Amino acid sequence: MKIAFSPCPNDTFVFHAWVHGLVPGAPKLDVTYADIDITNSLAARAGGPEVLKISYAALPWVLSEYALLPCGGALGRGCGPLVLTKSGTINTSDPAALSGKRVAVPSERSTAYLLFRLWAAQQVPGGVGEIIVMPFHEIMPAVRDGKIDAGLVIHEARFTYPSYGLNLLTDLGSWWEADTGLPIPLGAIIAHRSLDLAAITGWTRASVEYAWAHPEASREYVLCHAQELAPEVAQAHIDLYVNKFTANLGDDGYAAVIALLSRAAEEGLVPEVDLAALR
Repeated sequence: MKIAFSPCPNDTFVFHAWVHGLVPGAPKLDVTYADIDITNSLAARAGGPEVLKISYAALPWVLSEYALLPCGGALGRGCGPLVLTKSGTINTSDPAALSGKRVAVPSERSTAYLLFRLWAAQQVPGGVGEIIVMPFHEIMPAVRDGKIDAGLVIHEARFTYPSYGLNLLTDLGSWWEADTGLPIPLGAIIAHRSLDLAAITGWTRASVEYAWAHPEASREYVLCHAQELAPEVAQAHIDLYVNKFTANLGDDGYAAVIALLSRAAEEGLVPEVDLAALR
């Protein structure tokens, strides 16, 4: 079975057991490790992998072919994307200072960018200037080096951005939680609708539960794919993004997904979604 997910610690931690044949009855996986912008595009192509990790923001475009699984993804509190600037360049107490600025984002169909657009519609009169898409690991160096005015970052960047001399302009997760009272939906696991979705859900959940029961088993695999991260940063990443919603979205998780996609559709940022197709 072909699967695509990122080399980030939360994904490798979640899927370690399945990848290494430790989930009874689960088929062998042919893994593609790719940045979220690439997995989003793979899901939109004919003949893409059977199972993928994508941004929730990309879900409306692929729901006819893929189903959302209720486990394995990234959704939670205190784990949202950050908007960063170089020290001394933009007034971080005034979001309107982003007006007309050049901002780097990790994907045009990322949840991070979707949240940024919803936030900017409220907070940045006249809107930002040029949006530049680049791999997320290149964004902080580009902000530091003055190539762009601000960067929208995800994942372990929330732990490492001070080392680049960057300042926090806003935490989009905190804004979302204050505005909605809901957790923030970041990454979804989807599977092709032609497959046995109940079985895939079971294998994915079993892989999550194995990871929690045997946290040391995946350490080498996780660090191999997160070569630029110190072990303590990789662990902090896992602790933040692998949580109760990874095992089961539950009512709060689905409510968060519905809120995000409904708001985005109202703003014309994504196609309208048949909410019944989410479950």
